[in-house]
Amino acid sequence: MDELGTGADTDLLRGRYRLRERIDHGGIGDLYAATDEVLERRVTIRVLRARGTVPAEVRHRDEAVAALAMLNHHSLIAVLDAAVDQSDSPRPRIQLVMEFLEAADLRRRLESGPLPVRQLALLAHDLAEGLQYLHSRGVVHGSIRPANVLLVDYHGDDSRTRAKLTDFGLVQLADPDEVASDAAGDGAPYRSPEQADGALPGPAGDVYALGRVLQESCGTVPDEWTALIGAMTADDPADRPLVPDLVLAVRQLIVGASGRHRADAPPAMGGPRPAVRPGAPDARDEEGRMSAVRRYDVLDTPPDGAFDRITALAARIFNVPIALVTVVDHDRIWFKSRHGLPVEQIDRDPGLCASAILQHEPWVVRDARVDPRTLANPLVAGELGLQFYAGAPLRTRDGHNLGTMCVIDVEPREFTVGETATLHDLAAMVMSELELRLERRQVMLDQLAAAG
Repeated sequence: MDELGTGADTDLLRGRYRLRERIDHGGIGDLYAATDEVLERRVTIRVLRARGTVPAEVRHRDEAVAALAMLNHHSLIAVLDAAVDQSDSPRPRIQLVMEFLEAADLRRRLESGPLPVRQLALLAHDLAEGLQYLHSRGVVHGSIRPANVLLVDYHGDDSRTRAKLTDFGLVQLADPDEVASDAAGDGAPYRSPEQADGALPGPAGDVYALGRVLQESCGTVPDEWTALIGAMTADDPADRPLVPDLVLAVRQLIVGASGRHRADAPPAMGGPRPAVRPGAPDARDEEGRMSAVRRYDVLDTPPDGAFDRITALAARIFNVPIALVTVVDHDRIWFKSRHGLPVEQIDRDPGLCASAILQHEPWVVRDARVDPRTLANPLVAGELGLQFYAGAPLRTRDGHNLGTMCVIDVEPREFTVGETATLHDLAAMVMSELELRLERRQVMLDQLAAAG
């Protein structure tokens, strides 16, 4: 296989990988089935002509290849080994050794018909999380399409098919001629307008391509998905959601459709996985969080002047009609204190506080009518007409988020860094009061135990 740079007399790549057959040709490089003879396992190997021959380009390319081999995420196919073959110096070749998976790609799956809505949602979440991971590490996929999405059924019962991206980052490494060939071929339907005009692939282009893949996957776009997919495929990249917001938006759609929140559900139904501080509990630990809610014994307690003063103060400071201290229960959001709202609780499904407690910092929606995280929320589209929301989590000393200190408006508005800090301070005041009451109750119980 001369094109690999291994010589015509052998099919053993780098003295380790036994090449079996070429299973894909064209576009960006070729894909081979192979065997890792050291570990005696099946692998796949992507071979592509490398970009750059001058020293600075070569150094950058080699660093990028090494970085791909360091990536590790459940929504990405694993890159097990990577190297640049320089044996033919005018035509260096990048060799990416990847895990072998018994999996069909999305292109083949769609030949049998569109995906059910639930499977579409889980697919969207897996892929959005994979993109979030890639972009956070400076890697653009650049070639998202159904053929580059693998569907893995680990349990063999179709209960939860996982979606994995493959061929990520290749457009940043490959020879420009290969990239152009790929863009003019199978990749054409998924190219963003700016890429079609000659711009380099970027994160917004990945969002566009994913939106086109979701369109294709569902056939007829469900009503509740129309606004989000429309935003993802907007002509102007500035109008497309950022990937972290996309993850939250998909979670909102999944939660609204399923109503499942308990600890025995899949993690936040494929919800966002915020960064966790060292030693802090995982935001997906719903059982631990609910244990903390019970520990503070605050649900369904009578109105309280201390908390009512804080919500009234928040309404004055921010000049908003509604300010709340909320506690997020299993299936409802209960208001410990409410200013400007007559109801005592709402279902957890549409409540933005259910998303705010997944964050470590205040969660702000400046204009809910255009924010992809809230486009489908009934509190936005319904009678309340919510257009602005800012919620700071009520975090316990051991790191669980009980609920929020939040402010709401029926008009869109900006929220400055100083205002965000003020809201965070008000949330800290609420928690200080709750912690003080918890300590008093514990002292009283200890005294009773000693007296008994």
